[in-house]
Amino acid sequence: MSNQTIRYNYTHEIAPTKVDLPHDENASHGDHWAILTNDIAQDVPNWLQAMLDKATLPKGLCPQNSTDNAKLLLGMNEPCHIKQILTIKNGSPQAFINAFPAVNSPYGLTCQIERIIRCDTTSDAILCLKTPDGAVIYAFDQLYAVNRTEYRTPKKYFVNFSALAYHIEPSNQEETIVIEDQEAIRHHRAFNDIVANNGGQIPDDIDEQIRQWQPKDHESGKPFAPVEINLGHMCAYLYGETFGQEDEAWCQGQVLGKSSTEFFGKPMTLFDVVILREPDADPFVVRIAAVSTEQTDAIQVHDYIQANIWLQAAIYEANQKPHQK
Repeated sequence: MSNQTIRYNYTHEIAPTKVDLPHDENASHGDHWAILTNDIAQDVPNWLQAMLDKATLPKGLCPQNSTDNAKLLLGMNEPCHIKQILTIKNGSPQAFINAFPAVNSPYGLTCQIERIIRCDTTSDAILCLKTPDGAVIYAFDQLYAVNRTEYRTPKKYFVNFSALAYHIEPSNQEETIVIEDQEAIRHHRAFNDIVANNGGQIPDDIDEQIRQWQPKDHESGKPFAPVEINLGHMCAYLYGETFGQEDEAWCQGQVLGKSSTEFFGKPMTLFDVVILREPDADPFVVRIAAVSTEQTDAIQVHDYIQANIWLQAAIYEANQKPHQK
């Protein structure tokens, strides 16, 4: 008779910590609507009425069940659209709670929900998310009205990321720093050589290859020449420092894709931008929507941009990978 040992890992999942955001401290969505119009009082009510003709029921992590849920979330199938939250009773919408502009995105990262900053009165919520490599991201939750009872931690979710741009422009190409530290220069040169020789891809054993790397065009014992790095070619993400506005972010990154759409007849430009790109980590790509202008028209794929954005997150059951369910 043989003895068989069965090992398994059990992780107890609990609801994430919730931090209350008082209604009088909630910034609301006035600044977000102002991205899209100079006449909020006139345009927003018209848009809210018009969206009802194309309204959908976003599923999030679960279907919307009007018999169990006191809130109804309406959305649209447009890249740039409106989400509207209503109270519901006996299956019928009763009263308006909140509305905000939203952007759909195919891009995302696997994250764990660290905590939720929420305002129950308005159903607004900001997710504090942590990626497997330790990056911390704050994003407004488009689907909190639907998902609020479903979230668990330390469960991992695939989170789609999008944004509306307050301002977007080419990055400053004149900002540079000079590196003279010999070990840092060696690491910089080794990394570039290895990636270039690997078809532009970062190999899995990049750290080991860097340790073994030897320059082919450098005299042994002679110091490396200083390296000048253009800060305008860096990827960076900084979340907001004000409580309840952590989703208001600054970012810099490279444009990977560009397309056009409309928001109720207003021309919009969609930029797919990588704003974090680290070795051994999935790139952080965000679809950023901006009102089309001559400046947005001039930005091309592969350009580096910097932007002030309102970062959004959406967690859909349909986008979860099997091991995350």
